[in-house]
Amino acid sequence: MSRRRPAASALACALALAAVPGVPAAPPQAVHDVRPAQVAPDVQAAQAAPPAPQPRADAATLDYRLAARALAPGVYVVEGANADFTRANGCNIINTGFIVGRDGVLVVNTGPSRRYGEQLRALIARTTPLPVTQVLHLNLHPDYFLGNQAFADVPRAATAATLEGMRAEARAYEDNLYRACGDWMKGTEALLPDRGVAAGPLVLAGRRLELRELRGHTASDLVLLDVESGVLFAGGLVFVQRVPTTPHAELAAWLASLDALEREPIRTLVPSHGPVAVDARGIGQTRRYLLWLDRSFTAAAERGLELHELLAQPVPEEFRGWAAFDTEYPRTVARLYPRYEARALRAP
Repeated sequence: MSRRRPAASALACALALAAVPGVPAAPPQAVHDVRPAQVAPDVQAAQAAPPAPQPRADAATLDYRLAARALAPGVYVVEGANADFTRANGCNIINTGFIVGRDGVLVVNTGPSRRYGEQLRALIARTTPLPVTQVLHLNLHPDYFLGNQAFADVPRAATAATLEGMRAEARAYEDNLYRACGDWMKGTEALLPDRGVAAGPLVLAGRRLELRELRGHTASDLVLLDVESGVLFAGGLVFVQRVPTTPHAELAAWLASLDALEREPIRTLVPSHGPVAVDARGIGQTRRYLLWLDRSFTAAAERGLELHELLAQPVPEEFRGWAAFDTEYPRTVARLYPRYEARALRAP
């Protein structure tokens, strides 16, 4: 069968414009379904935690109505809507968190806006009298750091690759979220991390914390493990009941990172998007979706399907039932499928 030239259709352009900016397209790497070592037995045996009720943001008062939920002594999650960015949710679709040590508090990501960051800091002050002493950013995406203005007086850490990506994307992130969420974003300007961080132990007096640097969702994906409680903040590597975002994705590396995560002693997994779980279901869900993307995109490109034809192909019911499918899946097709078309054209 003759190969069609990759389409540069109006549909593809529109979808790309709707997406958060990504990296230049690169040929997809070969993806292998290699299963990792077994998950810790207590993770496999545990039942999923019931979803916590999510306070609805109040658009009239621009109040996110943030609430802290204790996952273990001193370990808190602040859950966002399991949805796409909208004015109704104030662009709050991320699970942020904080960990209380003996002398101070570590904040894990600062949310999508200055207003969110201010309300997060006020929530922390209502929860503990200890000061915020450090902020950690798990990757470069906008809702991980656009709340930083509220933490301007606090050390803010990210990996070198994440900081480089934030510098490149910050202005576009501001513009995109202003368009998506309007008044919620007033006064928001990107304040970047001011120091680096690397994999290994993370110092917070009174707690044993470990950082792992993986990749695949972005070029640098940090995960944070509170060793004593087994709470793992998985960042953007794991999505639960939510279609994964892919503006900086490399599927083969992402799948390898999921394998590595399954070897961690996880008791509670906090994804950046979707409900918190006390089992490994999010890792399995994310793996199934990524493997399906790779196989379906490969087959479509080999058949010579155009982008709009791929969008019309059947999608497994499991994935269609996840949050943000109607917006996020078309974005992923627009971002990633041209790589598969290009690879098919190069094939002998």
